[in-house]
Amino acid sequence: MMTNAIPTGLAGAVLSIDLGALQSNYRALSRKAGKAVCGAAVKGNAYGLGVNPIAKALWDAGCRHFFVARPVEGEDLRALLPEAVIYVLDGLFPGQAEFYAGNGLCPALISLDEVREWAAFGRRYGRALPCAIHVDTGINRLGLTIEEFDELLSDDFLRSGIDITLLMSHLACADDPHHPLNKTQAKRFSALRKKLPGIPASLANSSGIFLGKCYTHDLCRPGIALYGGNPTPGRKNPMKAVAKLEGTVLQVREVKKGDTVGYSATWKAPRDSRIAILGAGYKDGVPRHLSSRQKDGPAQVFVAGKRCPVVGRISMDMMAVDVTALPVSKTVRGTRAEIIGPHLLIDEVAGWAGTISYELLTRLGSRYARLYSGTANLGKS
Repeated sequence: MMTNAIPTGLAGAVLSIDLGALQSNYRALSRKAGKAVCGAAVKGNAYGLGVNPIAKALWDAGCRHFFVARPVEGEDLRALLPEAVIYVLDGLFPGQAEFYAGNGLCPALISLDEVREWAAFGRRYGRALPCAIHVDTGINRLGLTIEEFDELLSDDFLRSGIDITLLMSHLACADDPHHPLNKTQAKRFSALRKKLPGIPASLANSSGIFLGKCYTHDLCRPGIALYGGNPTPGRKNPMKAVAKLEGTVLQVREVKKGDTVGYSATWKAPRDSRIAILGAGYKDGVPRHLSSRQKDGPAQVFVAGKRCPVVGRISMDMMAVDVTALPVSKTVRGTRAEIIGPHLLIDEVAGWAGTISYELLTRLGSRYARLYSGTANLGKS
């Protein structure tokens, strides 16, 4: 087991990351992708879970293609994995071609200006440099327009100045398999592929892998599903939980019926109650929106084999939980309560907070003791 610099005994909360579960998710997605190669999105510090141990575990599981957002993320990853193929999804930052080339990074070029800059640098460098071409097929975010893509292909001088190793686009509604835009984008992307025969293609993200072989093509780039998020909303999550966040009980208070708990006195005890105060708050990435929910019932934590409601306001460093239903011996100073984990899946907690699992993971704070486990079973699913 690996850990970060904060000892568990000095942390208000503990974040445990199961690298074996991560590898199992990667292998499951690889099987689902069929003939396509499965890469991995490790942007945002591997969705908040720590890029170094995450990327190394994915490499050991067989992943060779990695996707980051920013060039400095690529630089860090290159130092860890010198042989990996690394694509930078945010494109080529102005005037930074030498940085990309020096770190062996493949920009996903998103405009003709970027193509021209990459080609010009490559000619000074002495060869056409590898890159992806990102074409927008309907999300209207990053990417060349289809007309710009055609212009690129018709410009022999410009086209010869770059080494296109991947044609890619990004799905807007993959998490909704019935949305008509999925088929529209798939049709547009298939037409693009015909214009650039022989070049590997990538369209599917986590949810896109589950849309079928018309979306998986040559290379898939899952993200949230690797880390335990559900790529099939509305259905049972096929992925294993990777992250478990536990808050430590700092104190248990006896609260009389009618007394209030926390800032602004938003929760009033309906009976004599026992309230556990956990050492995790919004500074640690626990959403303040988990505070005293009324609609559809309160947010919960899992402690001593039972779900217990969150009460009062989430504050910067603390949160309160009603543990009246538990035996006194099960909730004492030092007891850990699961906030996110196998009993409280990331998507459920995100739903309580009115957000998505992506945001919940990437906002996890730096004050946790981080424990990494599971590396002893690299050869097992």
